[in-house]
Amino acid sequence: MSERRVVAQGTFDLLHPGHLHYLKEARSMGDELHVIVARRRNVTHKAPPVLDDRQRRDMVAALDVVDDARLGHPDDIFVPIREIDPAVIVLGHDQHHDEDALRDALAARGLDCEVTRASARDPAYDGELLSTGSIIDRIVTERGD
Repeated sequence: MSERRVVAQGTFDLLHPGHLHYLKEARSMGDELHVIVARRRNVTHKAPPVLDDRQRRDMVAALDVVDDARLGHPDDIFVPIREIDPAVIVLGHDQHHDEDALRDALAARGLDCEVTRASARDPAYDGELLSTGSIIDRIVTERGD
């Protein structure tokens, strides 16, 4: 019997409860969770990550919910997808990817997998930070000169 592999992907800079919610939800959709951590040089849709590639990958890999964490391919985002051969790709609730465009790109490459989006996580309490940007803003406000 084959395992149902799930892929989650992202930058995962400064891990926070929103990341954990995303990864737990993705893991609930299959038997194995494979996480692709974006390389710093490939993050062009927002500010580059603060932490280096290896540190971000190592932090994600250390989470119990994750079966495998790897860095994305430097030139072709579909290389690790082909290697993993997932049943489903789970996008984060706020990731910039267009689901239909991703489905079309997968199909054009002969990659057959479902594409879905994780739910958002509501803050558990007042002041809980659920984004790296919010964490950085608070650091600058409270500790910046």
